[in-house]
Amino acid sequence: MAILKIARMGNPVLLARASPVDDPGAAEIRRLVADMVETLLDADGAGLAAPQVHVPLRLFVFRCRPERLTGAPDDIATGPGVQVLINPEVEPAGEEVDVAWEGCLSIPGLRGAVPRPARVRYRGVDLEGTPIERTVAGFHARVVQHEYDHLDGILYPMRMDDFALFGFTEEIARAAQAAAQAPRAGGRDG
Repeated sequence: MAILKIARMGNPVLLARASPVDDPGAAEIRRLVADMVETLLDADGAGLAAPQVHVPLRLFVFRCRPERLTGAPDDIATGPGVQVLINPEVEPAGEEVDVAWEGCLSIPGLRGAVPRPARVRYRGVDLEGTPIERTVAGFHARVVQHEYDHLDGILYPMRMDDFALFGFTEEIARAAQAAAQAPRAGGRDG
C-alpha cells in the first residue's frame, strides 16, 4: 500500500467528469482502493474520491466516525469503518436542505458553509460487485454528496450560496470561540 499525492484546487483533474469503473474487482482497482484508504487515514479525512488522487474514475472511499452516526438503520449497518462506493448514483430523498461546514483534502486549510439535501438515497457497488443501496441523513448524507460531487468535477465552494461563510479553518474557529465567550444580550453583569 502507498500514500497517494492529493490533487489540490486548481488541478484540472478535479474539474473533469470521471469515467465509470469497468471491473470493480480488478486487481488495479483493489490496489487503488487500498492506497486511497491508507491516504484517507493518513490525512485524517472523512472521504476521498479517485479524482483527488489523480485517477479519473467513479469511485470513492469514506468513513463516518461513531460520534457522527445518526443511529439510523443504514448508519448502524454501515458502521464507523471505511466504506468504498464504486459507480455511485446519488439522489435527494426529500425536500429538506441543511447548511453545514465542510472542508476538503483538496482545499487544505479552508472551510465553507454548504447547503445540501438533508437526506439522500445512494446506490453503487463494492469491490466484490455487490450492490449497495442506502437512504441516509446527517453527516453520512453530507460526506457521500461531497465525494460524489468530486466525480462530476464539482468542488464544495461551487455549491456555496454565501461566501461570507468561507474562510481559513483557524480564523473560523477563532471567531466561533470569541462568539461563545461574548456576553449574551439581555444577560446580567454579576
